[in-house]
Amino acid sequence: MEAIVNWLNSVLWSTPVIYICLGVGLLFSILTRFLQVRHIKDMVLLMFQGKSSAAGVSSFQALSLALSGRVGTGNIAGTATAIAMGGPGAVFWMWAIAFIGAGSAFVESTLGQIYKVKQDGVYRGGPAYYIEKGIGIKWFAVLFAISALLAMSILMPGIQSNSIALGLENAFGLSPTITGIMLVILLGLIIFGGVRRIATVAQYAVPFMAVGYILVALVIIGMNITELPGVFALIFSSAFGADSMFGGIIGSAIAWGVKRGIYSNEAGQGTGPHAAAAAEVSHPAKQGLVQAFSVYIDTLFVCSATAFMILFTGSFNTVGPDGTTPIVENLPGVEAGPGFTQAAVESAIPGFGAGFVAISLFFFAFTTIMAYYYMAETNIAYLTRGKNSKPAMFILKIVILGATFYGAVKTATLAWALGDVGLGLMVWLNLIAILILAKPALIALKDYEEQKKQGLDPVFNSTKLGIKNAEYWEEEYKITDKEVS
Repeated sequence: MEAIVNWLNSVLWSTPVIYICLGVGLLFSILTRFLQVRHIKDMVLLMFQGKSSAAGVSSFQALSLALSGRVGTGNIAGTATAIAMGGPGAVFWMWAIAFIGAGSAFVESTLGQIYKVKQDGVYRGGPAYYIEKGIGIKWFAVLFAISALLAMSILMPGIQSNSIALGLENAFGLSPTITGIMLVILLGLIIFGGVRRIATVAQYAVPFMAVGYILVALVIIGMNITELPGVFALIFSSAFGADSMFGGIIGSAIAWGVKRGIYSNEAGQGTGPHAAAAAEVSHPAKQGLVQAFSVYIDTLFVCSATAFMILFTGSFNTVGPDGTTPIVENLPGVEAGPGFTQAAVESAIPGFGAGFVAISLFFFAFTTIMAYYYMAETNIAYLTRGKNSKPAMFILKIVILGATFYGAVKTATLAWALGDVGLGLMVWLNLIAILILAKPALIALKDYEEQKKQGLDPVFNSTKLGIKNAEYWEEEYKITDKEVS
């Protein structure tokens, strides 16, 4: 099993793929004229505009839903793993993929809005929908939907529940089996309540967990403020092979920084568009900008908080290119993952670290599993259009609950490897799709900017812009025209 999984990873995450991810993000950043800098003010303001409706959620709820998927165990365990395998320089490459990845996040999330549909009384959208409607290749859309369903319901929930179980066992001695049962009960109460319950839980849990985590990181940074220049120098010198200790693993720094960066912020992965499509907005570019900012929140804020806590306190180990020989071993016997972060907080605030990180992991990872369910449900809705979807939805709930429990009690190595396979499948398919289909998103951005220049609150008219098969927006304007006449 592990041999097969490792082989798949070697194919899906070969070196060219790493650079393709960086290249696509850079291309979209150039094509949008670095909107992640130009429109930073709009990104922040738009987060708090718009209201939910019977069919959709507010921009902030959609952002929270997307962030619940983005901000997960990757922010704690994934960042630690990147430092363990790629050294401190991996942190720079996580920042790089976040900055340029915001361009990919804008494009895919705007496409999610453009090609969304109103299905069974709620908004649905995502890569499967925009591949079919925008590119017109049904089998490609079905392939993505199946891959996403496989990844979101079977392969990836285990990473999140595994990290929760490890954190709680380390901090409180709680049995992974007990943790697994607890997670299944809590998750079941939420996912059996439908999309709106998921969005409601996310909008309260996500800001609480992110702000609390960052505040503790700021306290630790403040306690070690004299180390600030040295830590930044270490990150940048290691990122470009200039550091004597970490210079030999520059390839690992780039590979692990990009891989864990994408895993954490999900830019270009195809997950963000599912939540973006659920938002009730007057123009697709609005939610595209909001979702682009979510990449910043995830990596530049939350992942950086983890990295700084670990590096400021020296609570990490790093291995050489062979993956086994230690270059740095500050924490003998501690496995890469939550243990690094727990040791970092514990060294600064004795008696607080293990419990704090375990509780943070619980919130981060649990809300991510919720988001995985929502994305899996959306792809089930796509595959069962025009049919009775209730049996399939029920089976999905049971499968994701089972995967969550199984992940809590299996080995961390296999959990991460399976998650990387799921992520790799989605990244491959979605990057191809958004490269083919970037034009409508760029048209939407230009239209948004032109309306803003005229002092208008941008409103989208797909027919006027010549964007075909955007059925929801076409219907909206038919209704509007009737009401006006």
